[in-house]
Amino acid sequence: MEFMIPALTVPSVPVHGHGARFPVHRIYCIGRNYAEHAKEMGASVDRGNPTFFSKPADAIVTDDADARYPGMTSNLHHEVEMVLALRGGGRDIPVGHALETVFGYAVGLDLTRRDLQSAAKAAGMPWDTGKGFDDSAPVSAIRPAAEIGHPSSAHLSLEVDGVLRQQADIAQMVFSPAEIVAELSRYYELKAGDLIFTGTPAGVAPLVRGNRFVARLEGIAELSGRIV
Repeated sequence: MEFMIPALTVPSVPVHGHGARFPVHRIYCIGRNYAEHAKEMGASVDRGNPTFFSKPADAIVTDDADARYPGMTSNLHHEVEMVLALRGGGRDIPVGHALETVFGYAVGLDLTRRDLQSAAKAAGMPWDTGKGFDDSAPVSAIRPAAEIGHPSSAHLSLEVDGVLRQQADIAQMVFSPAEIVAELSRYYELKAGDLIFTGTPAGVAPLVRGNRFVARLEGIAELSGRIV
């Protein structure tokens, strides 16, 4: 096929222990998936009405590269999250079969222009400018589920300049990974190559240029980088 302009490179994430990379189709995120984080944001948890949003596929930052501080904000926040990488998809996926679509697991940051998100919330507007910007989704190498299984419990944490800022166990999520996949597939046709950020625990706070961060999903994945 011939294109009128050069074809864009497919964004991709490394796979731990493998030379081949994981191509990214879409990035989905769920909000308010840890009760304590919902509380610190002045929101409540509603299991009947999950909050989903998305980021561009090329918002990822991989291979422990630096993440650029975005424009139009003076309040950039970190949100550490477990990330699902899908090998399959579909619509209306039953909860009991949802984990069959998961290729593997990673740890990532949902970087947020909090001032823009807060203004959008107050005006009843979408969160796009607060969430879906360049370099807003740093993510680690993926650990295949075929090698580690499907974790139901693991310590999730984030350190900034050596200081612990966020920590929780993924068992504390309001919606489990299987429930997230099932719920999301009611809104979108999920496909191989999709990444799903599964929500952040309490402790979100600002980042500034020069901050170094280390995100860990204990025994599974680690991500390090710097805000520049």
